[in-house]
Amino acid sequence: MSNELVKYDPELNTIPLRKFTPVEMNLFFSIVSRMRDQGNKTVRFSFDQLKELSNYKPTANKRFIDDIENTYQKILSLRFGRRSKNGLDREMFVMFTEFEIKGNAEEPYVDVQVYPKALNLLNDLESWVRYALSEFKDLKSSYAKTMFRLIKQFRTTGYAYFSKEDFFELLDIPKSYWNIPSNVDKKVLKPIKEELTPLFRGLTIRKKYGKGRGKPVIGYSFTWKSEKKNANDFSQGQLQDERQKLFNIQHNSELTDQEKWRATDKVKGLPLGSTEKQTLAEQQLEHDKKIRDQARKETLAELRKGFGNHA
Repeated sequence: MSNELVKYDPELNTIPLRKFTPVEMNLFFSIVSRMRDQGNKTVRFSFDQLKELSNYKPTANKRFIDDIENTYQKILSLRFGRRSKNGLDREMFVMFTEFEIKGNAEEPYVDVQVYPKALNLLNDLESWVRYALSEFKDLKSSYAKTMFRLIKQFRTTGYAYFSKEDFFELLDIPKSYWNIPSNVDKKVLKPIKEELTPLFRGLTIRKKYGKGRGKPVIGYSFTWKSEKKNANDFSQGQLQDERQKLFNIQHNSELTDQEKWRATDKVKGLPLGSTEKQTLAEQQLEHDKKIRDQARKETLAELRKGFGNHA
């Protein structure tokens, strides 16, 4: 299932996934990936299938059922809606109407059905957001997952801008971060940079500052090398995918050495700090070698000088 695609109407990206954990996001978009173009049919997911799709790690079904239920409870909090041009007629609806979990069945499963008024989110799409489920589910930070989806919406333009208000709402950033830029830098932008740089060549993040006292941040812009309209999101194979990710990390001048090392660890699945430790050890070996070579040259020079004086 490495080439499973997620594809949906851009409207879905405008709804903040409030309080969704990374595990719940994986479950939600794994379901979305298989509900596309299914109309209002009930779609059945076996537990094994849904675990594989979402890269779910814990094996106990009780824990899995709890996570599925929590995911659906949060899906119910997602409110889609429409309003008439004069604003007098309004309607609100949820995405799924049927969500039945059968954990005691011989082969446990989940049945899911799209609410009729939400069918346009997944069916007969005129415009869409599209990306590889494998890339999405491998991301660890919920902020990186959300930003990944938003960037993919503008993949062919190579540019996206968000006002501070929209950025905080879409990523569900705590209100306590509003006036503490250091928290946003460390806990939001840092994981986004480290996790998305391997996936988007030349990714840069810029803050836009307003006027007045202290020049407050009023927005965030993201730029990257735009994708061709007909580019696909399929995996090119594990080795080629990893090679491309490492290339994107090494050739991004926006990252510090420490950020590059951490990003490399995440791509290779290594404990954080592994690449830094190895790099510093190699640098020390190279330094020691230079010292030894220099000492050898100086010793040889002294010996030659001594032989010359003796002659």
